[in-house]
Amino acid sequence: MPGRPLVLGHRGASAVRRENTLAAFAKAREFGADGVELDVRRTADAALVVHHDPEAEGIGLLADSTFDAVRAARPDIPLLAEALDACAGMIVNVEIKCLPWEPDADTDRAVVHAVVEMLRGTDRVAAADVILSSFDLGAVDAARAAAPEFATGWLTSGQEIAVAAATAREHGHAWLNPDRAVALRTAPDDIAVAQRSGVRVNVWTVDDSNDMSVLAAAGVDALITNVPDVALETLKDPRQR
Repeated sequence: MPGRPLVLGHRGASAVRRENTLAAFAKAREFGADGVELDVRRTADAALVVHHDPEAEGIGLLADSTFDAVRAARPDIPLLAEALDACAGMIVNVEIKCLPWEPDADTDRAVVHAVVEMLRGTDRVAAADVILSSFDLGAVDAARAAAPEFATGWLTSGQEIAVAAATAREHGHAWLNPDRAVALRTAPDDIAVAQRSGVRVNVWTVDDSNDMSVLAAAGVDALITNVPDVALETLKDPRQR
């Protein structure tokens, strides 16, 4: 691990390329990002596609459309397999969507298991470079149970790091992904306590260079950012600038 926090492109380098596209992932690599964070959903015929929202412009609800229809209407929406090809050799934080409160809810954990099987069946990304994450604690619990060889992370919003890290630890998750606002108001000692318990801290979404510096000084393990180029420059050793 570098002497700075890891830098993961949020949906790729999404400030300069359309988010969650092969172009965005390629640009994150070009910038030198350590990895990317991407979102996975399913189509009506169970294809795993990379897209943030349940609905896509020009398509509607992805879970109601076949992959062929998605590809015809929106060729920029990649399959997860295509995204993994684009991210080979990088860290890939796969955020599993189809949340319980969404219209494409993964009630039977089929999406979780399909993601696991795809990752197990590929040499595109090393197991050590995979993080499976979700806002749905049940989904990351299911991923952890199905595939303990992959690191898992619980995404949180508005929850204090000390409390959320204790829950993540109890459930066996190696990562906690808190939101930027909570992380910025968290004392470095509390971040260190989480880390000493075995939970690494990966903060989303950090685009301001001052926030990046503050969080790096607080000792967080990783930053998810739309501007990985800015993050890498901000976090560079001053002697190398």
